[in-house]
Amino acid sequence: MLLNITFLDDATRPPVPKLEGLTDEQRAAGHHLRMVHDHLRDNMVTLGKLIERANAGTVTRAEIAAETGDLAMVANYRRFGNLCGQYCQVVNTHHSIEDAHIFPALAMQSPAFRAIADRLTAEHVVVHELLERLVDALNALAAEPSPARFDEARTIYHALERVLLSHLGWEEDAMGDALGYFGLF
Repeated sequence: MLLNITFLDDATRPPVPKLEGLTDEQRAAGHHLRMVHDHLRDNMVTLGKLIERANAGTVTRAEIAAETGDLAMVANYRRFGNLCGQYCQVVNTHHSIEDAHIFPALAMQSPAFRAIADRLTAEHVVVHELLERLVDALNALAAEPSPARFDEARTIYHALERVLLSHLGWEEDAMGDALGYFGLF
């Protein structure tokens, strides 16, 4: 069910207006956005590998703790809950800032950018739902480790991965240059 998400079809996303004559300074905001997203992508890959290794029984709890301890997000948020909870909080905070500040300012630039902001906001809802489902699945797995619980957590993780990676890439393409062009970031 979750792996068949038609929401990712680029044909359903609004067209991105071409912004001409951007300076390197204007492009810097989009590069910064990509760096933030790269951090989220890197952590997503690490989490996925750890889930798979845990499922295969090739990693111990001590090894998981050691490997996740090296993640920048863990070092920065070590005192706030479990690894998934930390990751979910980072993504949620990032999206909350965009929803409250960036998207409304982008939407005021033109009808085309309003459509982009509306779509990005709608995609955030899907990402948030998947984050909540993943947290619930991992909590259930921790309470009752079983092959069925691992399958559920893995299925939701892969759905989140597909949605989040697609969303981040399109967001960069759709508004990266606009951030600097319109002085929004």
